[in-house]
Amino acid sequence: MSANEDGPTGATLSYRKILEREMENALKEMDRPAVGTFISGFSAGLNLSFGALFMAMVLTFAGGFDSTLTKQVTLAGVSSIAFLFVVIGQTELFTAHSTMAVLPVLDGRASLRDLGRIWSVTYVSNLLGCAAFVALIAAIGEPMGIADPSAFGSLAGALVGLPWWTITLSGVVAGWLMGMATWLSAASRDTVGRIVFVLLTTAAIGFGPFHHAILGTTEVLSAIVLDAGVAPGAFVPFIVFTTIGNVLGGTVFVALLNYGHIALAGEEKDVDFQADGIEDS
Repeated sequence: MSANEDGPTGATLSYRKILEREMENALKEMDRPAVGTFISGFSAGLNLSFGALFMAMVLTFAGGFDSTLTKQVTLAGVSSIAFLFVVIGQTELFTAHSTMAVLPVLDGRASLRDLGRIWSVTYVSNLLGCAAFVALIAAIGEPMGIADPSAFGSLAGALVGLPWWTITLSGVVAGWLMGMATWLSAASRDTVGRIVFVLLTTAAIGFGPFHHAILGTTEVLSAIVLDAGVAPGAFVPFIVFTTIGNVLGGTVFVALLNYGHIALAGEEKDVDFQADGIEDS
């Protein structure tokens, strides 16, 4: 009797298939024309920025919360919707690429130059998408009464003015969670499962709130543009140390560890045995 796919070996084989599929997807993205990656990344920056707008709308309309816990749970829930737009919509988000694009490099199928190219194009396009959305927020947020500047000041205030090591470690957690959201979404066999995994893992980012380079950029830039008490100089340390943390979290704690435990799990073994008391027919 051979080991079947219901046991541990089957689970390992399943994850190997996921690993192989994600490597192929990453290689396709690396071979994609830069303009295509840029457009997709710009779209991801725009779509994820809805998370900042939704959170500001909640703070504006709520007029206060009975407890900090209620506030953070609510903000976590609405911010995760924007991550769903990006992951299910399959646009190119930098913090997802910091996980998946590393896989073919680890496997020797792509070079560090290939990785640097897709990281840089995705990162810049994401940030430009955020900046474009900030212009939209400035145009309609306060005039329509849906997002007070003070709401963005509150959101950004939780992200800036902290020691560099705190921002970096918080960014590691956010990158780790984002990497898991991407990995679990890839492992899910149906759309409902993908939605659940994305909502749960990304809601944890907003609940912290942990530092996410792309979502946080919209929050901080909005507070700066709307003169909500955040100095322009605060953006530089925020984006530098958050980006470092996001890359470390997605690369080390998700890509490297998952690659290691799957790719180095050993070869499949066929084990034949005969149960006691059963005669050969």
